[in-house]
Amino acid sequence: MDPQIFVKELENTKAYFDRSTRCLTEDDSTFAPAGETMSAAQQVAHVAHTIDWFMEGGFRPEGFDMDFEAHAGKIMGVTSLAAAREWLDRSVTAAAENISGRTADELLEPMAEGMVMGGQPRAAIIGAIVDHTAHHRGALTVYSRLRGYTPAMPYMEAEALEPA
Repeated sequence: MDPQIFVKELENTKAYFDRSTRCLTEDDSTFAPAGETMSAAQQVAHVAHTIDWFMEGGFRPEGFDMDFEAHAGKIMGVTSLAAAREWLDRSVTAAAENISGRTADELLEPMAEGMVMGGQPRAAIIGAIVDHTAHHRGALTVYSRLRGYTPAMPYMEAEALEPA
């Protein structure tokens, strides 16, 4: 088990997220499709915060912090898409650095028992991060379409689709 495979997975996930959501601009920061839903900026902040949450909970002896009210408080005040994207950049960078500094044996150690992924290998958090980020990437593409934009295909640049 090469930790660099997981680092590449994080980098790809971030690239897919960025590509799919780059049509949203700072002017779209506070857009939310309904009254009780997160804004575009809050969605991105939530993704960033959740990466931090997975990395912390996956490696600390007591497991995951389940105070979801406190977690929500950290993201609900975010009103800038640029600030949320910077947070996401920092979160992915920190996660990649954390994982690249681990040995295969460390990544295979079981997480703390508990409600979230209890007993699974620590490396399983990467799949959870990928899945969670993809979920919110999809939500934000809906936001984009509601704003009249056409989001880019996440897995390659549009230029790659044009014949040479």
